[in-house]
Amino acid sequence: MDANEENLFKAEGYALMAAAFEVYNELGPGFLEEVYQEAMQLELTARKIPFLPKPRIQIRFKGQLLQKYYDADLLVHSAIIVELKAVRATTPEHEAQLLNELKATRLRVGYLINFGASPRLQWYRRVDSANPIH
Repeated sequence: MDANEENLFKAEGYALMAAAFEVYNELGPGFLEEVYQEAMQLELTARKIPFLPKPRIQIRFKGQLLQKYYDADLLVHSAIIVELKAVRATTPEHEAQLLNELKATRLRVGYLINFGASPRLQWYRRVDSANPIH
């Protein structure tokens, strides 16, 4: 990853993660994903961070839109896809899910945030250099 990719939406990512740490510090691990989803929405709103909850992602196959779609957890600053989890530890399948969301949206930056880990928040930032800058 070159310096431009590393810095892509970096300030926005810091703001997102500050909100996630606040949610984790307040609630801790152990709740269902839906609880963290709602808490993140409240915290992002309080911090005046623009987001769209559960954006519908349409999937293309050979240039055609499929009837099936995927609902991501959050779209932040119209540029960062966020996948929330509440599991003991993330798996390669969770990371693959984030990569698929980046591919489907053609966005470059994604975060996988796991509120179920203990003793601290688990998170992963991905910059997909295969997608064009959005």
